[in-house]
Amino acid sequence: MKKYKIAITTGDKLGIGKEITKKALDYLKLPKDDVLIIGEKVSDFYDTCEINIENNGEFCYQTLLYAAKFAKQGIINAIVTAPVSKNELHKAGHIFNGQTEVLENLLQHDNQKAEMLFIADNLRVMLLTRHVALKDVKLTVDEVIYKTKILNDFLIKRCKIKSPKIALCAFNPHCGENGILGDEEIKILNPAVKILKEQNIDITLPISADSLFAKAGFEYLNNKKPTYDAILACYHDQGLCPVKALAFDKAINTTIGLDIIRTSPSSGTAYDIAGKGIARADSMIEAIKLALKL
Repeated sequence: MKKYKIAITTGDKLGIGKEITKKALDYLKLPKDDVLIIGEKVSDFYDTCEINIENNGEFCYQTLLYAAKFAKQGIINAIVTAPVSKNELHKAGHIFNGQTEVLENLLQHDNQKAEMLFIADNLRVMLLTRHVALKDVKLTVDEVIYKTKILNDFLIKRCKIKSPKIALCAFNPHCGENGILGDEEIKILNPAVKILKEQNIDITLPISADSLFAKAGFEYLNNKKPTYDAILACYHDQGLCPVKALAFDKAINTTIGLDIIRTSPSSGTAYDIAGKGIARADSMIEAIKLALKL
């Protein structure tokens, strides 16, 4: 089988995945040999690995299974995934909290962990925890160290930033006010930062998330050079609310920490507009461009 730069999975059959994939490819006009489609055929121009499965959740899982298989075989260099429904995956018996977790399960080796990084130009935000209930968000010193190293390595190797500067969001409001509003900064984040600094990683002590994102947002919206090359958010909405408010159509969900890069648009399945031909492909276009770049 010949090799391709990227594979694109068409995602949930009931959603907008096929539509935004077609629109993005029509816009980008990429060379035929750059792209392999996995799932549903969107164009006669590009090679397609068609998956003929009626069950939607199983179809979604199989597209990822084939993408992982081709990645392991060296047939593709990166994966772009259209949105899928976690509920559909669960109904088909695949109990994962998202495509990131599926790909981690399929591609990891030597205890690798997939991490979720959102990229919009020079705005980069990585989540220390992902799809877990807020009451269950827990951090450890070792986790913060391990995940920060993955981010730092990505910034150096993939983004070509020689000496990355990383900002760390506080877990609690006002950095916990010396333990009055929570002690995660004292017991977990500060000790992790101390060890990381000793290993020559340039990371801040915890900064109140509202202040940090206010500064990052001002720089992003005014096209100023960012103070920090990336921000570490402690939990899902702490990072994604500001990212999507600032750059919904530009922010790309990027999976790092595995041997292969995966990107995905920030939009969901959008069942309410599926099949109407009105879905915007901006985020998918950016996801494809970023996969090719990285």
